[in-house]
Amino acid sequence: MEEEKILLSHGSGGKLSYQLIRDLFLSNFENNFLNRLDDGAILKFKDLNIAYSTDSYTVDPLFFQGGNIGDLAVHGTVNDLAMCGACPLYLTCAFIIEEGLPKKILEKIVFSMKEASENAGVKIVTGDTKVVNKGAADKIFINTSGIGIVKKGINISGRNARIGDIIITNGSIGDHGITILSEREGLEFKTSLQSDTAPLASLVADMLEVSDKVHVLRDPTRGGLSTTLNEIADSSGVEIEIDEDKIPIKEGVRAACEILGYDPLYLANEGKLIAFVSPEDSEKILKKMKNHQFGKESKVIGRVVQKSKGRVYLNTKIGGKRIVDMLTGEQLPRIC
Repeated sequence: MEEEKILLSHGSGGKLSYQLIRDLFLSNFENNFLNRLDDGAILKFKDLNIAYSTDSYTVDPLFFQGGNIGDLAVHGTVNDLAMCGACPLYLTCAFIIEEGLPKKILEKIVFSMKEASENAGVKIVTGDTKVVNKGAADKIFINTSGIGIVKKGINISGRNARIGDIIITNGSIGDHGITILSEREGLEFKTSLQSDTAPLASLVADMLEVSDKVHVLRDPTRGGLSTTLNEIADSSGVEIEIDEDKIPIKEGVRAACEILGYDPLYLANEGKLIAFVSPEDSEKILKKMKNHQFGKESKVIGRVVQKSKGRVYLNTKIGGKRIVDMLTGEQLPRIC
């Protein structure tokens, strides 16, 4: 029998990634914190609830419209902490640099991280640098970890979706994924494409200011909106319905997807969140989101319908209904 090997698909954030995490990592590292499979762990120290998260970033190209690997690394970990309901405070930063990388490129990346951390209100307090032989890495890889404080009374998890919950997103999907693809392949479109990378902690803080009935928060990065919703449905044991005509997608992204054969529901996002909130508070949460710079395009896109083994359905524009599954295979590698 041929030996099973790790494929690019295992890093896509889709079905193979999910299986790898559950079958290998979770089975060996199993504990109450990890079993939740949230964007970060909530650790209790006396009277404090501390959120802790880590992520690694490998992007091709390193610089793209709207951002670069540096601010992406800061925003990504800040957002993972925010999806736990935390106020991010401190980050660590580790670089794996390929021999021969021009120092000017590294300086640009570091300066971008400095600006991003200042804008997000966090400090980079420790880190590490490794340089590897030419050809042993692709220019630069970055890892960031972060910690933040979760206020008392906040309990946000992918396991907390409830029947009747209203699903809200803060804006258009697929911007980051299609921007990376177009720049990587040298594609030009009539409409301008730009990554949505942004820090969302202040948006989440505004939401929690008006309601303690935010049950789930997730940022749909690798695998996109569809994969993230499937993970939540599976963790919570619920059936989710989303409405195709309510999902915000920019015309440029939609047009590019039609030309290239991509589904925007599976494209990566770096400045978007999905919130599951109680119906009685959904209107005031939505209103608060629309008053924030990163939430002006916020919309209700669906709801939690009933208990189930974990399924997601799309109500189509033509009146039909179809199953929306996790991403299968590798849609676009080296995305974040």
